[in-house]
Amino acid sequence: MLHLRLIVPADRTEAALELLETTVGTAHVAVLAGAARDPRGDVVLCDVAREAADGLLAGLRALGLHKEGSIAIENIDLSLSVRAERAEDEAPGEGADAVLWESLTDATHEESTLSATYLAFLTVATMIAACGVVLDNAILIVGAMAVGPEFGPLAGICTALVQRAPRLAWRSVTALVVGFAAAMVLTVGFSLFMDAMDLFHAGALAAERPNTNFIYRPDWFSFVVAVLAGIAGVLSLTSAKSGALVGVAISVTTVPAAANAAVALAYGAYGQAWHSMEQLLLNLAGIIVAGTLTLVAQKLLWARHGTGPARRLRH
Repeated sequence: MLHLRLIVPADRTEAALELLETTVGTAHVAVLAGAARDPRGDVVLCDVAREAADGLLAGLRALGLHKEGSIAIENIDLSLSVRAERAEDEAPGEGADAVLWESLTDATHEESTLSATYLAFLTVATMIAACGVVLDNAILIVGAMAVGPEFGPLAGICTALVQRAPRLAWRSVTALVVGFAAAMVLTVGFSLFMDAMDLFHAGALAAERPNTNFIYRPDWFSFVVAVLAGIAGVLSLTSAKSGALVGVAISVTTVPAAANAAVALAYGAYGQAWHSMEQLLLNLAGIIVAGTLTLVAQKLLWARHGTGPARRLRH
């Protein structure tokens, strides 16, 4: 269940209440008349089943509450209510399959911002992976994968393509391209510094590296894994199972490939750098294609339930 807190202009309270009371899957509607001060209006509280929330939000936006009032949503961790259980039973479909497009767009918008924190995480992850490359240490490679924040912009691109949101697409692409470019440039400098400290050696790149040579040897398995990771990543976002994102992060070689390319560039091994870039682009493409198709499939599947603005009257 989700909890909605609305600030509604007084002249639209009745329309909002009618919408809440006639939407399948709602419960515990309460009105605090005149309680809101900024903006002025009535405070309306309501619980709604996750699978009914997207259609309800569309109706509330149609009333202009997002412009002249407020719509706030919170997850309910525990609800001991027979009425809430009945509301979830009445709502069509399963809550785990429901996609809150407003929430997804907002979340990916935040995660795809080119911020100092995002750049710091991506750069640190790339430098950790660079150490893993030189030492042929798979543990460091896995750690770098887990630290990398690049799935946020990738999810943003997928969401933007499905929702036709050019601003989100531009933000995501910018964060992805600029982020990786900056991280690789800084990692080249980091590699040269480590070489000057006699900690990195050019011979490490020429070695067989049985634990990490997959990073610069792209093949179809790399693409298949990226596709599967893209599907799992999007499903973890839309179903609010964020724990699965860790598994997604350590399944694809985006950050390690960028790190290997940076170290190779530092030592003039341009052939290996190019193959690492191929690996990076292959993984990015696989995630974007699979993530976009997954969202399209979810949108088409959920449309069959008719949970958009359509409502029915209670008796």
